Amino acid sequence: MMKTLFIGALVATTLCYAQNYPASGIPETLKKNANTVIRKDFTTVQINKIDEIKYAFNTVTTVLSKDGDRKAVAYIPYQKGDHISDVKVTVYDGDGKKVKTYSKSDFSDYANNPQGTFYSDNRVLVLPYTPVQYPYTVDFSYQITNKNTVFLPDFIPFSSTNTSLEESQFKIINNSGIELRSKIYPSAYNYTSVKTVDNGNEKIYTYKGVPAMDDVFLLPQPIKILPKVSFSLSKFNLEGKQGNLKDWKDFGAWYYNSILQPVSVSTPAIKNEIASLNLQGTTEEKVKKIYQHMQAKTRYIFVALGIGGWQPMLPDEVQKKGYGDCKGLTNYMKTLLDEAGIPSYYSVIYSGPSPVSFDPEFPKMGGNHVILMVPTEKGNLWLENTSQQIAFNHLGYSTTNRNVLSIRKEGIEIIDTPVYPAENNKERQTLHIKLNEDNSISGEGNFAYTGSQYDHNLPYASLSPKERNETLKKQFDVLNFEKVEMKSFTNDKDLAVARYDIDFKANHYSKSLGNGMIFRAVPIYLSSIYKTDENRTLPFEIGQSYEDEYEINFEIPAQYQIDEIPADITLNSEFGTYKLNFIKEGKHLKVNRSIRINKGMYPKEKYNDYISFRKKALHNDNSKILITKI
Repeated sequence: MMKTLFIGALVATTLCYAQNYPASGIPETLKKNANTVIRKDFTTVQINKIDEIKYAFNTVTTVLSKDGDRKAVAYIPYQKGDHISDVKVTVYDGDGKKVKTYSKSDFSDYANNPQGTFYSDNRVLVLPYTPVQYPYTVDFSYQITNKNTVFLPDFIPFSSTNTSLEESQFKIINNSGIELRSKIYPSAYNYTSVKTVDNGNEKIYTYKGVPAMDDVFLLPQPIKILPKVSFSLSKFNLEGKQGNLKDWKDFGAWYYNSILQPVSVSTPAIKNEIASLNLQGTTEEKVKKIYQHMQAKTRYIFVALGIGGWQPMLPDEVQKKGYGDCKGLTNYMKTLLDEAGIPSYYSVIYSGPSPVSFDPEFPKMGGNHVILMVPTEKGNLWLENTSQQIAFNHLGYSTTNRNVLSIRKEGIEIIDTPVYPAENNKERQTLHIKLNEDNSISGEGNFAYTGSQYDHNLPYASLSPKERNETLKKQFDVLNFEKVEMKSFTNDKDLAVARYDIDFKANHYSKSLGNGMIFRAVPIYLSSIYKTDENRTLPFEIGQSYEDEYEINFEIPAQYQIDEIPADITLNSEFGTYKLNFIKEGKHLKVNRSIRINKGMYPKEKYNDYISFRKKALHNDNSKILITKI
């Protein structure tokens, strides 16, 4: 993924007098739903000139339980050339008594990438600390100076659930003479607000008394609920490359000329590579052939070199080594298309399970991933270049339904990625089941997945047969499998369909009842626990629309007859529809089941209505069918 400068809302002040922050001083309203309380979070950003920015941070965090440990880890992300000073960490017990003090020499130095990395200029200093009791408090401060002024952090109260905030202050001092733009994004749900003080070159933003968000079912990302303040300089520096950020046009032209053009270099080997493919047909057919060729010879690794970690590897380096990150692989694919005479556009995006888009009205450096857009006579093609398995012209759920910064010579164009409707995010399931007199069932099934459900099943492609069977058992744990075997798995890279067949036997599916047996209508489904919440305080988000269609064919034992079947049912709601119907044909019973779920952000007042809809659907999945001996 692209390197993004992350600076948590740490705190900067040299004027703050010494405190020890006993846990008893935390208001009860801030303890509710919290495993971590940010007591003080002060950040000072001082912009001295286009290529000099200083940060001072001081954050005081009280950890109430083990679940909050990771949020109090003292760490300092940095790059080569950054100057780090005044590092101090003091740990207090729950009563505010000092436990230990640490300095910079106590920190360990690592590559700043959770996957590990082959190449990186991104580093992180981390203080290893193991608490002996709870609660405890960590007072952490440091200063850092660097030359890159394009990355100005957003100011938000916190970024994770089960965290509350006593007080946070962000002070930004602009001594550079360069225009500093800011924009406040209020909370759409009035969760809290930011107070501002404007003293000319010095601006101060403050949050106080922000309660924690409990990690409840279908909670949107905190960033979608909380307010934030964004900042951007109209002129900036990135590793010696200076540019304008007054509008997307200027920024895009700089990005194209300074970041992409220096590495958009073809070679005779790349020219020969394209010539060897003997491309024919439509633009789409040519792009598909090049894309699937590129997939077959490359793999993804993390790379964070180049201009601030944002510049791609050279395409010939990717070609020779057979690997790259999203930037390098996308740039390589773009270069291959250039050689084929097919225009394409390097596109920066925010990748994640819940869509986040760029603000067209507020130009700012951002994004954490890169994809490629190829315009054709039939519409735009979208290429995810980091996966060897993903289908052609298919974007996963982490990149659909949001916008991208499409980088062009003349500037940035903001373009929306596709939105897949429910009927495109589909599961089709066909089961043939034999009911046995010992209450077990045996059968076979056929499964097909498209859209986001294709994405969720794509990991099967890289598993061994044994791992696939073990994963199936866990995925469909609603059945008590005695055995289950995935006979085949097909990843259709042309149509973006994942298919597989299974053979299985499951015990205790039916129950004996007098001279008969009862069993539920739907054998295989993803079970969930749906609980109402009379005190829901926040909206809920259904991230993806989807549609499931099941056809279940039951064969009953020879000495039995179908005695009772439930009535057909249809449930309609704004959240989707559910249908279940039964067709009796002698010794066979066909059950057709379908459900459609509509994505969206819904108000808290409708949460229990949604839960009621899902409970009714689940109840009907468990409708009982009675068969009796003749």
